[in-house]
Amino acid sequence: MLSGFQLFPEQASTLAPEVDNLYLGVISITAFFAIIVVVCVTYFAIKYRDHTGDKVGAPITGSVPLELGWSLIPFFTAIGIFVWASVVFFHIVRAPDQTLEIYSTGKRWMWRFQHIDGQREINELHVPIGRPVRVVFTSEDVLHDLFIPAFRVKADAVPGRYSAIWFEATKVGQYHLFCAEYCGTRHSGMIGTVYVMEQADYQAWLGGGGGATAGGSMVQRGEALFTQLACVTCHLPDGTGRGPSLVGVYGSQVTLDNGAVVTADESYLRESILSSQAKTVKGYERVMPTFQGLVNEDGVASLIEYIKSLQAGGTRVASAQ
Repeated sequence: MLSGFQLFPEQASTLAPEVDNLYLGVISITAFFAIIVVVCVTYFAIKYRDHTGDKVGAPITGSVPLELGWSLIPFFTAIGIFVWASVVFFHIVRAPDQTLEIYSTGKRWMWRFQHIDGQREINELHVPIGRPVRVVFTSEDVLHDLFIPAFRVKADAVPGRYSAIWFEATKVGQYHLFCAEYCGTRHSGMIGTVYVMEQADYQAWLGGGGGATAGGSMVQRGEALFTQLACVTCHLPDGTGRGPSLVGVYGSQVTLDNGAVVTADESYLRESILSSQAKTVKGYERVMPTFQGLVNEDGVASLIEYIKSLQAGGTRVASAQ
């Protein structure tokens, strides 16, 4: 009956062995000390048992080596686990420099995914094997949690801000995707499938119109929205408009009117679009209207990709798939 039982989900990413080794290491260390305690308690209870009830234990004055031992051994063991866990944690949260970017939005009760080339999917995610993939996501309503057990990646989708996970798939196949945060009556139905494909098959899927591609790539949709919302009238490339130039702004350090310096990442750009009065660039007035409620999360992601594509000299960076 237990022939198909698995203690852990299948390992299908480069991160999975690291996470499992850490987990098994902590369990092994805990079990080792637990067994020692049980064995010692049992041994001493039997050896020094008193059937008469008349014996009086000898006074104990203490032992410096013993006290140092049971203090230092757990201390260094805990420090070792902390260092090991920190290394794994930084591998999980720090994506490589060159990743395949995919945007996602959690909504009761589905996951929407947008590929840079324009493909859109619902509760399905197609990715290539052997390539780092970074999924940037948020929530449109309540707290959700994007969880792919076979890849050992999991993070909350928080309304109003971006979260991100990354992974590099190592096995072709289909893998479960879950919402791991209770989000309402149909929470258990907020599931999906990750399809890991060979590189050639993934390129064929992209070129064959896999997913909905209406409106072109995300950069093209973002450019159209940038014009439609009249952003081009204020954010001039030479910086002479009422708003700052957005050429090369992504990833740069931006000085605000209060003297603070922030990094222009996805979260900063999203906040600037939806809550424009929250932060104002130094040297510019608070004249930008808020687009909260006028642009959905897919539109915000497209605007961000368009801004990321703008480079000095009027050139554009093409998003490599």
